[in-house]
Amino acid sequence: MKNQDSILIFGSSGQIGRSLIRKFTKNNYRVIAVTRSIHRKGFQIKTQSNYGYLELEEINSFTEKNISKLMKRVSVCINLIGILYEKKINHFNLIHSDLPSLLSKEASKNAVDQFIHLSALGIESATDSKYALSKLDGERNIKKNFPKSVILKPSIVYSVDDNFTTNFMRLLSILPVMPLYYNGKTKFTPIHVSDLTDIIFQIVQTKISGETIECVGPEVITFKEILLKILKSINKKRLLLPLPLFLAKINAKLFQLMPKPLLTMDQLKLLKYDNVISKKYKTNFDFNMEAKKKFEDEINRYSFNWTTGGQFAKKKNLIYFHVN
Repeated sequence: MKNQDSILIFGSSGQIGRSLIRKFTKNNYRVIAVTRSIHRKGFQIKTQSNYGYLELEEINSFTEKNISKLMKRVSVCINLIGILYEKKINHFNLIHSDLPSLLSKEASKNAVDQFIHLSALGIESATDSKYALSKLDGERNIKKNFPKSVILKPSIVYSVDDNFTTNFMRLLSILPVMPLYYNGKTKFTPIHVSDLTDIIFQIVQTKISGETIECVGPEVITFKEILLKILKSINKKRLLLPLPLFLAKINAKLFQLMPKPLLTMDQLKLLKYDNVISKKYKTNFDFNMEAKKKFEDEINRYSFNWTTGGQFAKKKNLIYFHVN
């Protein structure tokens, strides 16, 4: 039986999924969180919710039958599943195109009221990136299968639970030199996870449908500025060294051999393109859904984990070295 206040979330163990579970269950929505391993992720997910409002479902195989069984019980489906690098051939297409296509088909078949899909900002021009092409293919499939779907295209989503700012804090705390790709001029509009969560919550509450929305924070920041803000926050001074493209490619080829790559060739290609609003779609601000949290203010709340002396250490007046 379909529950009008039930939300089905795919990709519930990431920072956005956990934040959504907190938000929806706090507001008396019942959430069904899908995970591939309850034993590995169950405790992490369960601790996010109000008691009695969360149900975990383990799915090892994403078949029509398994998905349909869940879709019959909910009014809203949110797909957050995505990967930043592929370890298997064609894995981008499987995760970003084939799976969203299957989910949107089943959502349509089972008369789900809203299908919300998380894509990515700034990918329209990145025709040389497998990641970008798979994301765009996924968007097309969803619009074909579920025309009234809502596709969200956020810039970098950051928080204390992310793999972006925390990785750079860790690296900048130990490395004397940090390479800059494309001179660090690539622009981003980072959005805090709580702001994105509020946007998704408002979309569900106001029953928005048939929209593609670019989700951005309140400021445009270059990659170099991001690193400088992180360095200031963790109270370190480091050399930021621009790398020629041929060296950057060697760098990426070596990094992508790691179990969890710091950089891949595909990500290096993506870094050529600004991660800002395209003006092809509406933004969250057009729907009066503001994102107010500023990057520097928010990272200062958790950067003490990588700061010499810890949370209450005095900040030094440091000079940050970077080569133009």
